[in-house]
Amino acid sequence: MEPIQPSLAEVAALVGNPARANMLTALLDGRALTATELAFAGGVAPQTASGHLAKMTEGRLLTLAKQGRHAYYRLASPMIGRMLESIMAVAADGPPRYQPRWRGGDALRNARTCYDHLAGRLGVALADSLAARDHVAMSEDGGIVTPEGEAFLLDFGVDLREKNPSRRPFCRPCLDWSERRTHLAGALGAALAARCFDLHWIGRMRDTRALLVTPKGKRGFSETFGIDLAA
Repeated sequence: MEPIQPSLAEVAALVGNPARANMLTALLDGRALTATELAFAGGVAPQTASGHLAKMTEGRLLTLAKQGRHAYYRLASPMIGRMLESIMAVAADGPPRYQPRWRGGDALRNARTCYDHLAGRLGVALADSLAARDHVAMSEDGGIVTPEGEAFLLDFGVDLREKNPSRRPFCRPCLDWSERRTHLAGALGAALAARCFDLHWIGRMRDTRALLVTPKGKRGFSETFGIDLAA
């Protein structure tokens, strides 16, 4: 039996600590948070949080940016967000004592951010709508936007003809921990989420990744994507 790679064991140990897991989850909405905010999220004292944050930064799970006297932490990359969401999916399918109980409850399952894209029932419904209309063609390894999809998205306000400086895949399936199906990640997923925020279809809720779908958003998702969020 081959030994486990040290790097894998180290990452597992970093994520496996409850306080660190809560801190990482708090960063899954893509925003940068201070050490004080992350200490609150982790349920630990500021001094203890500093130690955890140093370990996660050294382990390349987080990046640190300083602005004046303030220091802000964020997930090191979208890949870290996908890893965390996948772990949540495994945990949600485990025995009851190991199933996650996330702050936000049903609201978190209905709509939330997963790093920089949409997740939950809304995120999955959005992916289903685009696939059903042949606007995207998805596979386990990624996906493409069809010519019809490009025209549709351009009309919606997402211009895929622009260069993609981050060189991220336009379509990437991301396993949704609450729905056990995939939603859209990658550059397209991020662009769709940003557009929905710009249109005020969705808004952030305090102290949670859960999103509020506005009355305008319910109409917009129904008319544009055929998604019924009235219930």
